[in-house]
Amino acid sequence: MRGSGGGGSGNGNGNGSAIDLRTVERAAPALVDLYKRAGDSLRRHGLYGGRAAVYLVLDHSGSMRPYYRDGTVQAFADRVLGLSAHLDDDGRVPVVFFSTDIDAVEEIPLAGHEGRVAEIASRLGHMGKTSYHAAMDAVIDHYLDSGTAEPALVVFQTDGGPVSRPEAERYLCKAARLPLFWQFVGFGNTRSNQFDFLRRLDELPVPQYRVVDNAGYFHAGPDPRTVPDQVLYDRLLGEFPAWLAAARAAGIVRA
Repeated sequence: MRGSGGGGSGNGNGNGSAIDLRTVERAAPALVDLYKRAGDSLRRHGLYGGRAAVYLVLDHSGSMRPYYRDGTVQAFADRVLGLSAHLDDDGRVPVVFFSTDIDAVEEIPLAGHEGRVAEIASRLGHMGKTSYHAAMDAVIDHYLDSGTAEPALVVFQTDGGPVSRPEAERYLCKAARLPLFWQFVGFGNTRSNQFDFLRRLDELPVPQYRVVDNAGYFHAGPDPRTVPDQVLYDRLLGEFPAWLAAARAAGIVRA
């Protein structure tokens, strides 16, 4: 798995998408509409033509079982893959499945994406609790091992709070010195206090706790499939440009 971001700068001044429309049409025709909508959102946010690694982190805790069973997680992964095709030229997204520990680190490719989440989940066994810090550690290790200096967008999905809030906060603050932006996405009841911690992470002061604001959060509701693609992409990308600017100013992103 590469997880590298290709050869561009992530600043919206590259030469179009990392993977062109014709390639997507051949490799993953079911993703064409998602690819087009993701491109529209990238243009609105001034990111079209930029390059970045894209990671997907998926909650595999016990409470997530219905979302895996009804195809919600697969649909979410497909949407992330449609976005990644614009930003990363290797045609695949590294995916971390986590619960109490790391359940798997796999890839979802453009070709063969259909049913990939269900196939991986079917062999993972026990669905435990939610250890954010374990998942963050796995992403950091993968990114550092890739040898890239490109920025990375980490889409981190969960339906509940972490088993250790201090560890999750510590990892986020430590990771602020790396070219990684963490976009947290909540699944489930919008009124649940399970997500209070994610709101707090999103608002941790700079520079008291972290050198730059390296995280965003939004809630996709109890049925994330009903969130329009365009809305989802805008939320995934909403805080990424501001982070890129701050990370460049701090010397964290050098391109």
